[in-house]
This record gives sequence, structure tokens and C-alpha cells, in this order.
Amino acid sequence: MSRTKRNYIIYTILLIVFALAMAWIAQMGKNYDGMAPQERVGTVESMGSMIYDTLTGNLTHPLSLLLLQIIAIMIAVRIFSYLFKYLGQPGVIGEIVAGIVLGPSVLGHFFPETFSFLFSPDSLVPLNVISQIGLILFMFVIGMELDMGVVRKKASETLVISHASIIVPFFMGMVLAYVVYPEFGAGHASFMPFALFIAISVSITAFPVLARIVQERNLGKTPMGMLAIASAANNDVTAWCLLAAVIAVARAGNVSSALVTILLTACYIAFMFCVVKPFMRKVGESYNRQETVSKTLVGFIFLVMIISSYITEILGIHALFGAFLAGVVMPANLSFRRVMTEKIEDVALVLFLPLFFVFTGLRTEIGLLNTSHLWMVCLCFIGVSILGKMIGATFSARIVGESWKDSLSIGVLMNTRGLMELIVLNIGYEMGIIPSSLFVIFVIMALFTTFMANPSLILIEKIAGYRHGTHRNRRSRSGDHPRILISFANPENGPVFLKLAHLLYGHRLKHAELTAIHYTIGTDTNLLNTTDYSRESFSYLQPEAERMKLKVDMRYKVTDRYTEDLCALAEDEHYDLVLIGTGPGFLNSYLGTSRRLLFPEGRMNALFSLGSRWLPLGLTQDKVRILFQNMKPAFGVFVNRNIDTVEQVGVVLRDERDRALLSFAESMTDEMRVEINSLNAEYPFLEGYVSEKRSRFFLGDPQIPLSSRLKNKQFLLISYSAWQYIIRNERSLLHALPSFVIMKPKEDAH
Repeated sequence: MSRTKRNYIIYTILLIVFALAMAWIAQMGKNYDGMAPQERVGTVESMGSMIYDTLTGNLTHPLSLLLLQIIAIMIAVRIFSYLFKYLGQPGVIGEIVAGIVLGPSVLGHFFPETFSFLFSPDSLVPLNVISQIGLILFMFVIGMELDMGVVRKKASETLVISHASIIVPFFMGMVLAYVVYPEFGAGHASFMPFALFIAISVSITAFPVLARIVQERNLGKTPMGMLAIASAANNDVTAWCLLAAVIAVARAGNVSSALVTILLTACYIAFMFCVVKPFMRKVGESYNRQETVSKTLVGFIFLVMIISSYITEILGIHALFGAFLAGVVMPANLSFRRVMTEKIEDVALVLFLPLFFVFTGLRTEIGLLNTSHLWMVCLCFIGVSILGKMIGATFSARIVGESWKDSLSIGVLMNTRGLMELIVLNIGYEMGIIPSSLFVIFVIMALFTTFMANPSLILIEKIAGYRHGTHRNRRSRSGDHPRILISFANPENGPVFLKLAHLLYGHRLKHAELTAIHYTIGTDTNLLNTTDYSRESFSYLQPEAERMKLKVDMRYKVTDRYTEDLCALAEDEHYDLVLIGTGPGFLNSYLGTSRRLLFPEGRMNALFSLGSRWLPLGLTQDKVRILFQNMKPAFGVFVNRNIDTVEQVGVVLRDERDRALLSFAESMTDEMRVEINSLNAEYPFLEGYVSEKRSRFFLGDPQIPLSSRLKNKQFLLISYSAWQYIIRNERSLLHALPSFVIMKPKEDAH
């Protein structure tokens, strides 16, 4: 008897024995039935009613309702975040809009019964508590993401820009508060707390949103981008210290009473930097000697964060400041911060933070702005907020030596408010300082100033290019030097692309303007991770470029719109050829290979070169088609099937319209034999071409099957039109193809 059968027999016997034993106990237990009260025997109708009552009761249970709220919130947030990212906007705007849509402004207005059931006032207490926990985690992450080293490198510039971008709007905010206090502040709070909250609300900058916009626009390594990030980091620290002081004043009622709180807070900050930070540095050093972060260490870090939040809450300056401060004093070790951030950020951003957005949306009732006067006040607040930041940041950047273009760009970036603004507003609202109507106005202002960032940067770029008569990148388009753009994701493929470019251009590559760009797909990527990703992306390409004595412009960018960004870059900078890479999965998608064959080792090793951790879904057929349809320069998709030494090259054309691809064959070194094949049985245009060339060019015999002609070739150059024909009519060829490039000449671009 096999072991499997024996195990099943033992299992069956076990079930029978214990089932009989339990049945015997149940039978014996009937003797006690007389001691229990008589049960009511229900009818079929009462049973159905009982089931209905049970289900409805469970549905309205606090835990069930909370879970239902979280489900609705996460679905709405993901949908709106995707939509706004598709529009080229930060996903945080979509998340804020999702909160407003689920609030009384939309859901409550059009579906009041659903809204009252889903977000009844009694159910909001646990939702608020959980959202506050999420904010504490998020602020801890923000503190860890701050790179104080960057701030120190540009200390003098960032000090001027960041503080000017706070002082000017802060002053204008106080003036605005003086004007609107009789209408909005009287009856809610005394003037000083009201004015201070208005001032801090118009002067704050959202560092996370700014940093991600800089990443998405590939500005992270430019002087302007680095200055903007450093200024925003300095602004963030200063603004949170100011907010702590404002909260202390607001809770104490006047400045003199708040001095004790401010003094205690200053002592606590000194303790964190003078005692806790050196201790955490030692902890970080011990981590370097370990392979992993232990659960004990993770628990200790969380304990530090929670204790810090608790102390600042007790001091009267809000728990969020303590979490932020705990993040700032974490060890400067980048790998330590990255590991800790990865453990926290996904839960904080994906689960907890959307709850805060929706909770804010529940307080945002657009219908409160029901008069033209209130809308004019809203426009006034938006105008003052934008003007104050633009004046403070732009002119201070100009004073420290930046160009007008970069100064305006910094002003626009410093105008982004996003989540940080909502945090300030909710604190003021909970303290009863800001009324509901003003709360709505500030939410609209936060959305508008964040939404305007990307369009404004594009406008500034266009105006600057127009003033100089041409785009800055077009000035470098002089002479006959080819401009080549390569895009890859797997860092190990970098050297392969350099060899491919050399194969296509030969000795001309020495004089080419070569750009290598790596895209990280997903603008939610952690800021600390992108630092490592940027360095790793070219770790293989750079030494190979040095060996080949090639100058390569290496770029790194975070995006959610790969195809659009790549096409725009190729057109704006006038490249002659764009090369991207795929992998075996590209062919498997045409061959209909099963998922098991695609991923035989249980890993996504068959993803395209644009796959790996950066592009989880790979370069699909649809994306390839979109790129071929929209790419203006010559465009090639490289399928690497372990290319090595190339001695014989095959060129596959459809008809005479593909003749432009032969220019690449002409650039190949003299040692290579090039066989030119046409899918059209008659190709007189090739006979004349080959007769003019050296002996290394020859025509494939049309009487021999194409599969036989392609044997013994190490590399193929296939025109896009020929590729379309092959996948429609000759898919059996795909099994035998060596490494190849599907190429579309510039003349065919639409």
C-alpha cells in the first residue's frame, strides 16, 4: 500500500471515530434538556425574518461598517488616483478629490440615504482615529525622507528661498485674516489664533508632492531641481516648527501663556537632536553589521515614534509633529531608512492615508459656498496664496543667482500644498478656529495650487524656449552627428544596448550624441528608493561606455506614462533613432505561450527589459503598437535572445518603402556579411542596390524558404511592416529567430 493511500485511510478512520464519539455525547446530553428553558420553534417565515435581521444587524455592526467604509474608500481612491495620474497630475490630487466625492458634496447630495448609511456620524469616530494613526505613520516617513545633507550643501540659498517663501505669504495671510475675521473668525476664536492659522495655511509647502513632481519631470539632478527639493525640505522643517508654535498659541489662548509650551517644545527638540539622534546613529551603525532588520529593532523604532508623538501631544503641539521629528532623527544611513520606509510607507499610503482624505472630504461641503460673495472670497484666498508664494520664492531665488526661468519654476513648485495643507486645515478645524466655509475654501485652494504645478512648469518651459527662439535642446542639433536615445530597465542590459548601437552605427557611433534613459514606472515610488534606483540603473552601462570611449548622457525619471513620456522626449530633443528593449515574453505573447512557460522558475524572468521591478506588466503588444504609431524618429524594438558575436546579419524588408533601413546595414563593419531579404518575391530595387555595394552585401534566394535563409544569422534587422506580415502569416518563424530589432524608419513615422 502506498503512503498516500495509507494516509487517506487513517484520515477517514479518524473522522468516523470522532464523529461517532461526538454523536454519542450529543445523545447523552439530551437528558439535560429538561433543565433548560423551552426553545421557541420558528416557522419558515420567522426563520427568514431571523436571517434577515441577523444579516442587517451584522451589516450595521461598528466593525462591519468600518470595513465597508474602508472598502469604498480604497476603491474610490484608486480610481481617482489613476484618472489624475493619467491626466499628468500627482495622484494625491485624485485621492483628495475621491474624498470630496464620497463626502456630502457629491455622494451626500445625490445619494443621501447611501451617504447617511455609509458615513453615519456615529461611525466616523473610529474612522478618524485610524486616519490619525495613518497620519502619524506618514509624517514619520516624511521625516525620514528629508535629506538634511542636501539642505546643508545649499544652506545659504535654501535658507533665503525657503524662509522668504514662508515670510511673504505668512504676512499676506495675516493681512487677509484681518480683513475676513469679522465674517469668518468672530465667534470661533480670538483674532491671534485665527490669523496665525490663516497665515500658516497659505505659507506651507507639500514637500512630498514637490519632490515627486521634480522626479516625474526629470529635474532631480538639475541645479534647479536640487535647489527646489532642498528649499522645500527646509520649508517643511520650518513650517512644522511654526505650526507647533501656532498650535501652542491657539491652545493657550495668547502668546504669553504659550511661551511655556514653546519653551518645553524647544527643550524636547534639543533632547531629540542631542540625545536621541546620537543614540539612533549607534543603532544604525549596528544595523550595518546585520543582514536584516530584526523585529526587535523594528519594534524599537515604532516605540520611539509613538513615544515622540505622545510627548508632543501632551505638550500641546499635536502628535504629528512628534512623529515628524522622530523621522528626522532616524539614522542617516540610507539603506536603514529605505528598509524602514518600505516597511511603513505602503501601509500608510495605501491603507491609512486614503482614510484621512475621505475624512477630510466628509468635512468638505462645496454647497456651503452658496453665494457669489463666498466664491469671490475663495478666489481671493487662492490669489493671495499663489501670489505670496510666487513673490517670496521667485524673487528670493532670483536674488541668490538663479535665472528667471528657474526662479519662476521654483516659485511654482513651492506653491504645491497638497496633503500638508489638509493636515493643517484639519488641525485648525478640530480646534474650532476655522469655520466650515473657510475649511472648504482652503481645500479648494490646496487642490488648485497643486493642480497648477505641472501645467505652469510646461508653460514656463515653452515661454523660455520661445524667448530664445528655439528649444534649448534644439541648439545642440547641429552637424551630422546622429542622436540616439536608448531606453532600458534591467541595468544588466545597458552594455548590450551600447553594443547594439555600435552594431547599427559602426564607427559613426564615436561621433554620436548618445542618451540612455531609465524609467521607474510608478510615481508612488519612495524617494529614498529612487536614489538607489538611479545609481543602480547605469551601474553596468557606465563602465562599458568608458571602455568603448563613448560619452553617454545618463538620465533617470519616475513616471506613470511611459509611452507618452518617451515619445515626447524623442520629439522634443530631435533624436534620429530611439531603441527600447524587450525580452522573451514579447515573443511568447504572440506564440500564445502559457503562463507556466512564461515563468518556468516561478519568477517573472520572462518580462521585457522594461519589466523587472520597474514595469511589472512589461512592454505589451499594445504599448509596442502605440510607440510605433506615435514615434516620430526612427524607432526600434530590440528582442535580445542572448546576442553575442555577430558575423552574419539578416535584413528582412516588406517592400521598397523599407529601403531606408538599409542605411543601418551600410554602417555595419566590413567584417560582417549582410543578407538582404524581401517578403515580396520580386525585389528589383534590391538588385540594383546590392550591385553597387561591396561583396559583403548579397540577396537572399526567394526560392528558398525564409526560415532557411535566416539560419546561421546572429542578428536580424526586420522592418515594422515585415514584422506585421510575419506575425499575421508566418508566426512559425518566431521560434527560430535569433536576436533582432524591429525597425521603423523615420520616413514612415506618422
